[in-house]
Amino acid sequence: MLTRTSAPVKGSSALNSQLFAEHAPLFAEVAARIRAADRVNVVAHINPDADAIGSACALAKGLTALGIDNDVYIGQPLPHPANMRTIPGVDEIIYGETLPEDGLVVTVDCASADRTGAFLVDVSDNPSRVVVIDHHNTNPGFGDMNLIVESESTTTMIRELLDHLGVELDEDIAYCLYAGLVTDTGSFRWGTPRMHRLAAELMGYGLNTRQIALDLMDTMSATDLQLMGAVLAETQIIPVKGLSVAVLTIPTGLLARMSQPTVEAIIDYARALEGTDVGVVLKQYSSKHWAMSLRSTVLNVSTVARSLGGGGHKAAAGYSATGSRSEVVRDLLDALPEPADR
Repeated sequence: MLTRTSAPVKGSSALNSQLFAEHAPLFAEVAARIRAADRVNVVAHINPDADAIGSACALAKGLTALGIDNDVYIGQPLPHPANMRTIPGVDEIIYGETLPEDGLVVTVDCASADRTGAFLVDVSDNPSRVVVIDHHNTNPGFGDMNLIVESESTTTMIRELLDHLGVELDEDIAYCLYAGLVTDTGSFRWGTPRMHRLAAELMGYGLNTRQIALDLMDTMSATDLQLMGAVLAETQIIPVKGLSVAVLTIPTGLLARMSQPTVEAIIDYARALEGTDVGVVLKQYSSKHWAMSLRSTVLNVSTVARSLGGGGHKAAAGYSATGSRSEVVRDLLDALPEPADR
């Protein structure tokens, strides 16, 4: 099954279901599959952000409340970024191990199978036990059951799923859900009225939203500011195909010293540069390995990213690239649509 689609008062199931009311049967089908499992292996994507970790930890806590055996896995040897340390359940995530041979595998916020990292072979070779839950509309649907709903965040979908599972929220689950919501919407700068309804419900559980924002996005050291300045000072503006493209590069040495909030702040700068149509941030992980983040308010960057092996949303997308800096920039510029195609 492959499904694509384009705040409630505390404890109000009727209002919660309105987050995705027209897709209620689909959420119910996924909930039934999960409830029938003896064990659930929850998988979040590599290089995790707050939406990935928040979705995984919220679902895991809900499963525990139902008495379903579960663990959260991320297919990389490195731990989560330091700014994720306050998300409840984050310290219980298992890194760099193989998936158990038994149990249902539920991937959250993984836009493609390769985003599961070390678990790619497990997921690809046995899709019959895989359930995909994701909000990226470019997701090809790599599981036996695929719930792919274009939404503000994957945590928004998890909120709906928990309702269908019959899980009552508590402060920890609300924190997990809010973490993904506030970060993936850029502090509620883009999204639909649904994000405000959900935020209102989650705030009803006593969350200190100011502190959450500080912990996840706003805490930056003097060193971070200096590193950010070094990156911004080298901003390159490239006119191509009638577009103005801003290219910001974070080389390996700076990336290794930079906090995750600083990296995200640089990506936000790429979106906000006045007079530019497309913002690109190149994150260099090795001499020829790059993570490319695309931002635009005038171009559907998800189609560009998809053509280069990635995916994402209309205004925010990304992909991985291999080659020298000049090669990966050239490939990106070549992939931008001609004026007649926009």
